[in-house]
Amino acid sequence: MRTPAPPFRKIDGRPSDVVFSESDGWDEAMPSHAAPRPPSAGPSFSPSSAAPQPELPPERPLMSAATSAAVDSAFNALAQTVLVQNARTLEDLVREMLRPMLKSWLDDNLPQMVERLVRAEIERVSRGRS
Repeated sequence: MRTPAPPFRKIDGRPSDVVFSESDGWDEAMPSHAAPRPPSAGPSFSPSSAAPQPELPPERPLMSAATSAAVDSAFNALAQTVLVQNARTLEDLVREMLRPMLKSWLDDNLPQMVERLVRAEIERVSRGRS
């Protein structure tokens, strides 16, 4: 038989909200496991602990200024050509591509849809008269 544990001390003279009772044997029935280890403190990555970075020389551009200007000029000319010669928008292109698909779908499905809707409307009207 276990000896009763000594009562807990009150801190700062305040009464305790928690009431402890005798153990019901549950603790003894549970297997004991080692307490988990606290996570190891890894290296600190604060800016003060980082080694100072050496100053890098300014990067040299991959293309010369003349080459960059020529590329810019070519792309601007291409953009102007596309806009002036071919004033079609993306919306126009999509409309042109969807028109045959929509026509095919309507040819296949529109007669059945109209027939079904007309039949449903006739039934609704005929029920209203009787």
